[in-house]
Amino acid sequence: MYPPPHHQIQDRQKMIAVIQQYPLAMLVSTLNNTPFITHIPIIYNQDSGKLVAHIDKYNPQVTSLTDGASVTVVFRGPDCYISPSAYTTKQLPTWNYMIVHISGTIKLINDADEAKETMIDMTKFLEGNEQKFVLHKDNPSMERFVNYIQAFEINITNWEGKFKLSQDKNPQDHENAKQELIKKSGEDITGFIDSMYIK
Repeated sequence: MYPPPHHQIQDRQKMIAVIQQYPLAMLVSTLNNTPFITHIPIIYNQDSGKLVAHIDKYNPQVTSLTDGASVTVVFRGPDCYISPSAYTTKQLPTWNYMIVHISGTIKLINDADEAKETMIDMTKFLEGNEQKFVLHKDNPSMERFVNYIQAFEINITNWEGKFKLSQDKNPQDHENAKQELIKKSGEDITGFIDSMYIK
């Protein structure tokens, strides 16, 4: 089994937290054995339990995004190099990370009004608590823009949380590795990283 069991998490809420904190995802699909990869923001709809996004209609990947098509979405959380100097015991260099892999199937959103709603919901989520900008349905720019995107949902069929956080080390080394991750990631997400360590 890979990665090792101690690097896998089953906590759905922690995986959702990574998706919400790091919404820029890697969308992976295939068509006729040709892989397609696009980096786009993808949000998790708490009510439907689905992922929602949109992609430029002229992106070649759109040809692979048909109703029922299988896709994988990769959300990459914080990561960093861990030097052996961070540990109290003898170790080799390593890299720690938080990654979430989502597998699912595509459902296209072809109705213009529904597509606009996904754009409004995404903007509201990405604006955060301050909401300095509000996207309205009658925004003239969106009226034009909606013709150039393909909105879609992803029905989730499998969740994989891959959290390599020096869990196999002694408590002090585990804590030291966490501090290295916080230092690399910046103090502004200290609270988020701390929450990922809570069992």
